[in-house]
Amino acid sequence: MHQDPQTPKQAAFETLRRSILLQEIAPGTPLDEQELCGRFGISRTPLREVLRHLAGEGYVALVENRGARVSDTSHRTLRDFFLAAPMIYGAILRLAAENATAVQIARLKAAQDAFKRALAEGDAAARTLANEAFHRITGEIAGNIYLLPSFNRLLIDHARIGMTFFRNRNAGHADVLETAARQHDAMIAAIEAGDSLSAAELADAHWNLSRNQIASFVMPDGLDGALGSTPDRHALEINPS
Repeated sequence: MHQDPQTPKQAAFETLRRSILLQEIAPGTPLDEQELCGRFGISRTPLREVLRHLAGEGYVALVENRGARVSDTSHRTLRDFFLAAPMIYGAILRLAAENATAVQIARLKAAQDAFKRALAEGDAAARTLANEAFHRITGEIAGNIYLLPSFNRLLIDHARIGMTFFRNRNAGHADVLETAARQHDAMIAAIEAGDSLSAAELADAHWNLSRNQIASFVMPDGLDGALGSTPDRHALEINPS
């Protein structure tokens, strides 16, 4: 299907969003407006509109008289992430099962196809982006104006945690990714069937899979480099359930 070309503003937004998710721009990095204007071929006014859009979705923070910087991570944000994620993921999938339309389910299936292609190709960046897209669509389907901003911020940090801390060092990791793909398929089936209970249970199982992977692959030296000091490992293994 033909797609219209992106405008310079759209290209700037998508490029910055992708770079933040993939940790190509590190958390806390100041964004140089002059450099970005030159890179994307836009003036400061449209660039600032892009930055406000990114700030509204949680990718950057706007600091008065200091410009924009990529949203930071810290031990506190990691702890809050682990506490909030299972509750919010479950609520989103339950609502998605209650509200989904045929068009939305088709979009979700297309995102899952992209995720499976990325798995087959072994492309970590494509996998991260496809996984984020899959879950972002579930949030859009859920359609809750109170949950969605928090959910979108969770997805940003989930992607960044994965790109920072996962170490593809053993065959077991591939098995976990295949399990994640099967869980995605089951989520789609539950949403399509309008089965909100099963969808919420799948969200819990999917989160536990992810939580265990993060706990297994977080390395103290990696945390030290990314966050400034070594955290208490037990704080990263909180299981609110």
